[in-house]
Amino acid sequence: MQDNKRSFLTIRWRAALVLAAIGAAWAPLPSREIERVYSGGLYLALQPALTSASNAVGFALFDLLISAALAAWLFLLGRDIARRSRGGWPRVFARLAARTLGAAAGFYLLFLLTWGLNYRRVPLSDKLQFDGRAVSSEAARRAALDAADRLNALHGPAHGEGSPADGAASSLAVAFARVQQELGATRLAVPGRPKRTLLEPYLRRTAVDGMTDPYFLETLVSADLLAVERPFVVAHEWSHLAGFADESEANFVGWLMCLRGSASDQYSGWLFLYTQLSRAVDLRPPADLEARLHDGPREDLRAIARRVERHISPRLAAAGWRVYDQYLKANRVERGAASYAEVVRLVLGVRFSPAGVPLRR
Repeated sequence: MQDNKRSFLTIRWRAALVLAAIGAAWAPLPSREIERVYSGGLYLALQPALTSASNAVGFALFDLLISAALAAWLFLLGRDIARRSRGGWPRVFARLAARTLGAAAGFYLLFLLTWGLNYRRVPLSDKLQFDGRAVSSEAARRAALDAADRLNALHGPAHGEGSPADGAASSLAVAFARVQQELGATRLAVPGRPKRTLLEPYLRRTAVDGMTDPYFLETLVSADLLAVERPFVVAHEWSHLAGFADESEANFVGWLMCLRGSASDQYSGWLFLYTQLSRAVDLRPPADLEARLHDGPREDLRAIARRVERHISPRLAAAGWRVYDQYLKANRVERGAASYAEVVRLVLGVRFSPAGVPLRR
């Protein structure tokens, strides 16, 4: 009798979690209320505590969470199989399905609380002075040529600095605080300590350079990044820590951050933007843009391409990006994985002050 009562209560709790998760996923929450109550309030009260705590640990807490969850799932599955004589295989599969659904619902609700609701905040283009008419092929062409010129000028100073630092006392961390203030934040997120992850083999094979742990709010980056790539990848992930969940916004904020850092930070930011702009413009002949680059930046781009090609699995990368595309769309990012490239629209359409500060509405 006691076992039946406990089983009934467990079923009720799991059903409640699943229903709550479904409701949270589909609830038409107003973006301005999400911005005011969550992104600008609860989240920025929670993020410094979680990230500061995870920064104190040298390994990725996200790895520990995944490992513990998988171990618990396998242990309980093994226990159900050992007891299958009580209800046979149908009972084992029923318990497995119920437990998996309940756990997934619980993790989803926790995800929304610790970071995920940032997907539903007011878009950055609605908070800044944005002119869609400024987004044109000609504007992209001019920006791409400007990016090439800046890379040429910064190559020497950036490489002369050596490997850039990305800790709490780095120039990038100072830029992180500055950009948040420029974008109107009244409470500031803290930077994360870049860490390696057990997921790195998968990340390399799918050409993913970094990720933000949405539960402990950690910054996880690939260990094989080149020195010219690392500042922007870290800046992009720190933008996520500041609550910019949308990939195009994180790219834009990460680029702004790099421009306010050291020469190596700036070079990394322009290197990223150059690659985005070069895909967006239609120069005649196409080689004109590459010809604008000096040998140094051109060789850095080749080195990045060689690093990616050394590890990538085209089939696994395509599958991984399809999954990520569906994940983004499930979190109300309509363009899915294509939102990465939307940074070009923000760079071209946002109005800046003479000092290079984005103008707010």
